[in-house]
Amino acid sequence: MKLLIASDIHGSAKWCEKLVSAFDREGANRLVLLGDILYHGPRNPLPDEYSPKDVCAMLNPLANRITAVRGNCDSEVDQMVLDFNISSDYAEIWDGAVKITLSHGHRPVPPLGAGDYYITGHTHVPLNCVEKEGYIHLNPGSVSLPKENSEHGYILYENGKFVFKAL
Repeated sequence: MKLLIASDIHGSAKWCEKLVSAFDREGANRLVLLGDILYHGPRNPLPDEYSPKDVCAMLNPLANRITAVRGNCDSEVDQMVLDFNISSDYAEIWDGAVKITLSHGHRPVPPLGAGDYYITGHTHVPLNCVEKEGYIHLNPGSVSLPKENSEHGYILYENGKFVFKAL
C-alpha cells in the first residue's frame, strides 16, 4: 500500500494542483487528507490562489481514492460540495501489522498502542517520528500555509516507511 498523506490545503488551488500532481507522480494508491481542505480559517492569511471551488473540482474526481478526516476549519457546508467523507474526527488505516491513526490534531489523542502511528496536521509544522507514550507521532506540515520556515510538503508512506517530501 502506498499513501500520500497531506494536510491543510486551506482552499489553495495553486497548492492543491501541485498536491494532485505529486499524487499522480508518486503512484500512490490513496490520498490521505488530514483536514482543513477548503476554508483558510480566521487566523490564517488567504493562501495563494484561494479558490475552494477549484479545489473541489480537483479533488472530487479522486473521491474513491481519498481518505479524509475533519479539520477545525472544515464545516457541514464543505461536506456538501465534496464527494468524499470529511465528517469523521479520526480514521484508521491498517497495513499488515502497522496501525496508522489519522486526525487533524485539534481533538484529544485517541487510545493508541505501543508502536502505533498517529498522524496529524493542524500545526502546519512537520513532525518526524516523535515517540510519545509508546506511539509514534508524525505531521506532514501544510500543503499551502507552512509555518516555522518549513516547506510546502507531504508524507509518502510505503511498506512501513514514512518519507517527508516537498511539493
